[in-house]
Amino acid sequence: MEIESELNELLQAKQENLKKLQDIVKKAITEEELIIENLLHPPKEMLTQGQRLSDRIARFGGSWAFIISFFMVLIVWILFNTLSPQEINFDPYPFILMNLILSCIAALQAPIIMMSQNRQEEKDRKRSENDYLINLKAELEIRSLHQKVDLLIEDQIRILFESQSQQLEILKKIAQEVKEIKRQG
Repeated sequence: MEIESELNELLQAKQENLKKLQDIVKKAITEEELIIENLLHPPKEMLTQGQRLSDRIARFGGSWAFIISFFMVLIVWILFNTLSPQEINFDPYPFILMNLILSCIAALQAPIIMMSQNRQEEKDRKRSENDYLINLKAELEIRSLHQKVDLLIEDQIRILFESQSQQLEILKKIAQEVKEIKRQG
């Protein structure tokens, strides 16, 4: 009877150890799901109408569609003002009006594109800060896992020594019982 109770204690200690390991794994999985959810669905940024407009202008101003269409407008402008009769051409050869319009477009487009780039730079900075914090969290989590593993190993070694000493006690009791049985028999 005494031997059975000691064996039950050993089994209970092992079950407690397994429960600790399961809790650690569940906690790690939950924390990982939270991080993944935050990365997959970042909070939506609230943009003003001017910011949305500057993004659209920058997107169009940096595209081949803008370059090709602007080049086509310039060719049509130049051809119309050089090939049309004097009465209907509105910008004769040095194309002063065209230069003025080009200068105005460049003067307006540059700061709008800069606004969009500054906002993108801010987003990139926040993203890199987020990456840094995730890396830092991962490093801390790895350290925490190392500590947990070390504690589990220490706990398992302690349980192993305890179970070994209990097994030795059980073996001594069995040896004594065998001696008593031999004496009686």
